[in-house]
Amino acid sequence: MPTILTTGMDLAAFWLALAPLLFVLLQGGAYWLLARNWVGASRMPVGLARVFGALKWLDLAVFGGALVGIVLWWPSSWPIAALIVLTWVFGVVEYINYYVVRLSYPARTWLLEVRRRRAPRLIKDLNQVVPPSG
Repeated sequence: MPTILTTGMDLAAFWLALAPLLFVLLQGGAYWLLARNWVGASRMPVGLARVFGALKWLDLAVFGGALVGIVLWWPSSWPIAALIVLTWVFGVVEYINYYVVRLSYPARTWLLEVRRRRAPRLIKDLNQVVPPSG
């Protein structure tokens, strides 16, 4: 069976790209699973808001550290490098979708909705409980 990630450095770089994506997706999944208890009825619990607020900043460190590792263990060929960079970028896009601006809309209305630059639901919940400073 042929393998795409042929060297240990390729594999390390791939996991460094994939780990932050998985970290953000797990946060998003946990948020939506927990949010069923308060969206539309009450507020996000303060303790949980603090956790997600801290995760927002921890994610940036994780993405930065992963990028440094990817550069240090740069892949052996351009197709592998493209796969790794696209995986890391997909993670960044997911981070933006959860913590910066909502990017997920139905395909037929996507361009119109994204232009409105709406805050993600997670950020709305966080700001309702712990208003942003500054």
